[in-house]
Amino acid sequence: MIKSIIFQYVTDEEIKEIEKLQCFRTKNYKKNEIIFYMGDLTKETGIVISGSVNIENIDLWGNKIILNNISTGQLFAETYALCNEPMMVQAVSNENSEILFLNIATLTDSRFSDKTWYKKILLNITKIAAQKNLSLSNRIFCTSSKTIRGRLSAYLSYMSVKNKSTTFQIPFNRQQLADYLNLDRSALSKELGKMQKEGLLEFYKNSFKLKNI
Repeated sequence: MIKSIIFQYVTDEEIKEIEKLQCFRTKNYKKNEIIFYMGDLTKETGIVISGSVNIENIDLWGNKIILNNISTGQLFAETYALCNEPMMVQAVSNENSEILFLNIATLTDSRFSDKTWYKKILLNITKIAAQKNLSLSNRIFCTSSKTIRGRLSAYLSYMSVKNKSTTFQIPFNRQQLADYLNLDRSALSKELGKMQKEGLLEFYKNSFKLKNI
């Protein structure tokens, strides 16, 4: 059984029925390899089987912003696949990753509306869209502060709540975290050092422990 929210409540028998539509394919990507380019048109959504994927936006001057990190079991590019619009972002493998591509245009075709899995898939896509909206809202919240410490505090607080612990790992290295928070890397590292000296946190690479809460 493929572990992804898009197949929530879909039975093994229904998965086998879907597979007969020949709308699945898998591909392996190396770290930093581009999966989708900006401007691409696709009818497929990607599901991360192993590894992780960063969703990035790069302007014409080469400035990069990381919008989201897609972990195992999550989807990406589903909105573009459904709307048949050119991609305004690029999807990049954050580490060696295996991606399952699913032709979402086929699965949502009204020809299959009588299938038992059809409404389940549509409901799950709605849930995914809501989760993506929440994820983007969280990023807006984390980048709304005018100060570096404010952005760091908002993001680390969010990750602490998400992991239900004051000790956790983030999915980004230092440069990626700077890109996600729209900050200069050296300024971000300097502020992290200050916060550690003040006893607010401890960190090593992408592991953090919040203190004096």
